Amino acid sequence: MPKIYELRIYKCLPGRLPALVKRFGETTTKIWEKHGIRQAGFFTTLIGESNMDLIYLLEWDSLAEREKKWNAFQADPEWIKERADSEKDGAIVANISSQILTPTSYSAVK
Repeated sequence: MPKIYELRIYKCLPGRLPALVKRFGETTTKIWEKHGIRQAGFFTTLIGESNMDLIYLLEWDSLAEREKKWNAFQADPEWIKERADSEKDGAIVANISSQILTPTSYSAVK
């Protein structure tokens, strides 16, 4: 069974991308490790429509795995505290979009 990937795009409020990058780099990814959440890459836009976005991919074995691990992460008291602390100077994210993707038969990513 091929893995599935979740594409998440965080559109930041003006001037807040550095705060989001810091939160993921210093906190979020460490909490994900505790819950077994696997990231497949993080990106910012060098050339394109917006330079205020953080884009990343998560790798899942199934939708059931995603639901279990993501819900546990969202309910984690450490995550709730760290997210609130990171937003003490104001909101960071204006909008989040998420898509669940499945590789094609000819994809280099399986």
